[in-house]
Parts: sequence; structure tokens; C-alpha cells
Amino acid sequence: MNRREFIGGAMAAKAAMARPAYDPSKIPSYNPKMEYRRLGKTGMHVSAVCMGGHWKRVATMLGGGFSGEGYSKADNVNVNNPAFLKNRDEVITRCLQSGINYIDACAGPEVLAYSKVLKGRRDKIYFGYSWSVRESRFGPFRAADALIKGLEEGLRESGIEYVDLWRITLPEQMVDDLGELQAIESGAMKAMEQAKRRGLARHTGVSSHNRVWLKSMIETYPDVMEVVLFPYTANSKQLPDDSVFDAVKQHDVGVLGIKPFANNTLFAGDSAYNNPHREEDDKRARLAIRYILSNPRITAPIPGLISAYQVDNVVRAVQERRRLDLKERAELDQAGREMWAKLTPDYQWLRDWEYV
Repeated sequence: MNRREFIGGAMAAKAAMARPAYDPSKIPSYNPKMEYRRLGKTGMHVSAVCMGGHWKRVATMLGGGFSGEGYSKADNVNVNNPAFLKNRDEVITRCLQSGINYIDACAGPEVLAYSKVLKGRRDKIYFGYSWSVRESRFGPFRAADALIKGLEEGLRESGIEYVDLWRITLPEQMVDDLGELQAIESGAMKAMEQAKRRGLARHTGVSSHNRVWLKSMIETYPDVMEVVLFPYTANSKQLPDDSVFDAVKQHDVGVLGIKPFANNTLFAGDSAYNNPHREEDDKRARLAIRYILSNPRITAPIPGLISAYQVDNVVRAVQERRRLDLKERAELDQAGREMWAKLTPDYQWLRDWEYV
């Protein structure tokens, strides 16, 4: 081999490494400026930041006494509010333009709202589905038949024929009775297997707030557990031993990180565009996204976004360098301490996810 052949071979190898390990033509809403990551054994490639279903703080955009977070009773009215749907349409449109190609609708109002604004462009985005009040978190929906019935009702009400990911919402806390826990697991697994056989869901998984239980389910039901959702904040860290990520790696499970901004306690302002803390909070959001993405086992964080401007900001985070320098690391550490200090009583459970 002469020098030219050696250099040519090295350059070809480098070019091959730079090429993405996927076919862009098969990725919904592909944008070359967006990074895409394989969602575990599903084989789907999703954007490095995805769209969470909640719309907390959207009142700062709409005003007029608007209330709702995505899963409250008030949101049953919001899904028929033209001003609200216009806001959701604007956010989703900017997501698609930017290459964000997964939406996680995890409550009835969210499923209904996003199915409306995605009408006519359903093929542009992967649709993640959970109608939480019709799933394992609630007693009447823990058997397989009840879960399937709840899924069928949700699809019919929203006018969706199938979902790309049915991720069943499990009870928030560990179930103390072993027999009941096993029944919940068995019902969910049977329902998800049936949903895939019938073409109601392409892929399946669960959302859980309990780290130990989640790891056990990944290890026990690796074929059904294709994707998991759990909290991973701007101050979360991987456990050196017995981590959820050990099971995630072993069984090739996709991970979508919820609560990246810890119920917005990461921020100093209220998310309004004219808030004096906007620039500071924009930077905190980007630092958090960059930090979370530095964990290769996290496929994508899924923040709730309330404006096209916020979409642009998280997309910018993906495009910035991944590693934080010492100054940025110190800034995020300080923001993280403030974040934990501002957690409300009903969100103290997030502290259990500082180490994953």
C-alpha cells in the first residue's frame, strides 16, 4: 500500500464513521440540522429532543384566565378552545419544521388535542400514547381486557387508528402487595402484546416513577419492554452499581427522559417571553438538555414546550457542543441546587431520581 492509498483509505473510513447509521428517507420530518437517535429495539430514530405532552405554564402565552397543565379537568375544556389549539398547532408546526419527530401524549386531553392539530400530517411524527386514567395507575384498568378496552376507546375518541408507542402509565408508588404487583405487571404485559398483534400499537413500554420496579420489569419482560419513561433531570446521575441503565443497556431499551426541568423549578422566571429572567432561563434549559444528552443511554429528553420560541431554544441546545465546560458545569450545579430547593411538596418524589 502506497501513501496515497493509505491516506485515501483513512479518509474513507473517517467519512463512513461520520455518516449516520440510518436512512434519512425513513425518518419522519427529517432535518439534517437535527440529531437522531435509535429508540432501542424499536428501530425508530427519534430526534435528540422530543416533545412532551404537558403544556404547563401555557397560560403565560394565552392569558385570559386560562388554566390547565395537560392532564387536569380544566384541560377537557381546553381541547375545544380555538386559541389554545392555535397555540398547540404553532408549537407542533415548529417542531416538525425543526426535525422534532416524536410527541408524547400521556393523558386524555393531550391525546385529543394533539390528534386534532396533527390531522392531515399524522405521518410526520411518531405518536406516543398513554391515557393515564384508563391504565394501570387506576384499579379498574389493571386487567388486560380493561386496558385494551381503554386503548380502543381512546383511539376511537381521538380518531387515531394506531399509535407508534403505547407506554402504559404504572402506579406512581410501589405496590406493597406482591400478588397485586404481579397482577398489574401481568395485565400490562398481556395487553401490550395483544395491542401489537392487533396493530393498535407498533411498539410498547411503560412509564414509572419507581426506579427499582422499573428495572425489575425490564429484566423480567425484555421483549415487551421496548421503551421506558422515567424522570431524568438537570441534576440526575447514573448509579455506579445496580443502575436502571444496566438493564437498559443489556436489553436494548429506548429511554425517554421526563421532567428534565423538574416541573419548571429549574427556572427563575415564569416562562413568559417578556420575563426579565428569560435569557437566563433559556440558557439553563439548554445547559440541562446538553447535560442530559451527554448520557448515551438517554435516547431523548421530552420537555413540555409552550411556544415556538421554546422549540427553537431546545433545538439550539442540540446543535451546541455536548460537553459542558467548567464554567457551564458550575452554572448548572448552582441551578440544580436551586431547583431541588424549590420543589413543591407534591414533587418531593423527584429527589428519588437524583441517582438512577
